[in-house]
Amino acid sequence: MCRERCASTRAGRAGWRAAISDPKPHIPDPTPRRALPTVLVTEVVRSAHQGDSHGGAFLVNLQTGEATKALDWNRVDIDWEGRGQGRGLRGIAFHADRVYIAASDELFVFDRNFNIIKTHRNRYLRHCHEIHKSGGTLYLTATSFDSVLAFDLAAERFTGAHLIRYQPRQVRTPMGTREELVLRVGRYDPTRADGPAPADTTHVNNVAVHEGRLLVSGVRLKSILAIGQGGHTEFAPVPEWTHNARPYRDGVIYNSTGEDAVCFATLAGEVVRRFAIPRYDEAGLAKSDLPNDYARQAFGRGLIATDDGLIVAGSSPSTVTAWDFDTGEQLASVNFGKDIRNAPHGLALWPY
Repeated sequence: MCRERCASTRAGRAGWRAAISDPKPHIPDPTPRRALPTVLVTEVVRSAHQGDSHGGAFLVNLQTGEATKALDWNRVDIDWEGRGQGRGLRGIAFHADRVYIAASDELFVFDRNFNIIKTHRNRYLRHCHEIHKSGGTLYLTATSFDSVLAFDLAAERFTGAHLIRYQPRQVRTPMGTREELVLRVGRYDPTRADGPAPADTTHVNNVAVHEGRLLVSGVRLKSILAIGQGGHTEFAPVPEWTHNARPYRDGVIYNSTGEDAVCFATLAGEVVRRFAIPRYDEAGLAKSDLPNDYARQAFGRGLIATDDGLIVAGSSPSTVTAWDFDTGEQLASVNFGKDIRNAPHGLALWPY
């Protein structure tokens, strides 16, 4: 593993609505208000070229401001078209002393030193985003199939799948017939070849289990969906272009990627707290001439929200920021690269 000393900043008691400036050199606080953890961060290098590194994983110590590169991802047998596509590493989970990290269409199992133990593939796992462990099951989002797949960790096989897809329906009106899109939620067997055709209508990107129900959200969904034995309901409204939407305390929290902020909202959808994602002087950024559709700074993705009020989020370029939920104070912001193509994706507390 190579080690890279990173620039870091510790902001004062600025309100959570305040803009965040370019970070200054990290100065350790001799009497920190709370101990900050180490987090594992995966990255996707958007618009990278074949043969280049197109992602990796870093251990970021929020207390010291140091980042260590744990993995450098440079596989060539992936889909290189478009923005992120097959590049980089995605969601993160831990189970039985193992580290599970999803790539676009493959689930990798590592030991705690990031040696590959085994991998798992499925025909319906494509352009995976976040993953989530609940009990003995790992749930994986499959964006290009509008799906969430279930993986049995003990049996090491895919056992089920949910389809969350907009489908056209013909509607008769006094003026004639028109077509509208209707959300359909169903199940299928991911071990069979007669499952759904590839499509990305909802851009499913996050999954969690809450009170026995599967919660699913995506860029084109206007709410977090709760899927249970009796069907699906709307758990809480969220704006389009969100990532990492999930329940938190008495509301929901999410990366509002369209407005460059982490937002906390009531279950009715009212935003009551907003944490601004760091921005940098354009003159100090690399590859800032790329179209925004391919890479841009302050693109927020990856989110941790702990019971004791620690909020940690990832953003481009290569930035991890922590806030105190109750006070709105920014506790730390660690940057380990100024190339705006480097977009954090998965984010998890490092347990080892």
